[in-house]
Amino acid sequence: MLIEHRGKKPVVPESAYVAPSAVLCGAVVLGERARILHGAVLSAEDGEVRIGADVVVMENALVRGRAEHPARIGDAVLIGPHAHVNGASVEDEVFVATGASMFPGAVAGAGSELRINSVLHVNSRLLPGTVVPIGWIAAGDPAELFSPDRHADLWEKQRGLDFPGTVYGVSRGTPMRDVMARQTDFYAAHRDDRLLDG
Repeated sequence: MLIEHRGKKPVVPESAYVAPSAVLCGAVVLGERARILHGAVLSAEDGEVRIGADVVVMENALVRGRAEHPARIGDAVLIGPHAHVNGASVEDEVFVATGASMFPGAVAGAGSELRINSVLHVNSRLLPGTVVPIGWIAAGDPAELFSPDRHADLWEKQRGLDFPGTVYGVSRGTPMRDVMARQTDFYAAHRDDRLLDG
């Protein structure tokens, strides 16, 4: 499904494949031979999603671009099923496994691997060739790797990365009612979306 959003339309080269149940919304640009499989959602909210050549975005993955954090995927990248790439950059030849999550401002260096259910935190940079083990969290610039049992250590690193400011544009401690009022206003732009033929 191709959708015009905020006046921008997806760009799909003839060599690419988009499954009938996948969604490309707004300023999404696919590279040559990109493969977007069933249930995947590529949503350019108010910033671009750019997919390189020979990229596969597997079933039910999400790739989201925002104005301050466009989503940029390099060449020869695999985005696994149920992966979440939100406002992040993925350099060439990166493996993003099933359920892995990347948050705004994150960068996965060339040849790196985010294994099953791993996380690359906001404003964090994974050096080229780094492997984030199954279920681990990478945070910082350059990213330090944390096992799931190191929550206190992770929080010391994570606190300075400003998740609420980066993702929601609010300071830590802002009431959820205020956060969600901002979010519902932002996503209201979808009311004007237009389904495209093809």
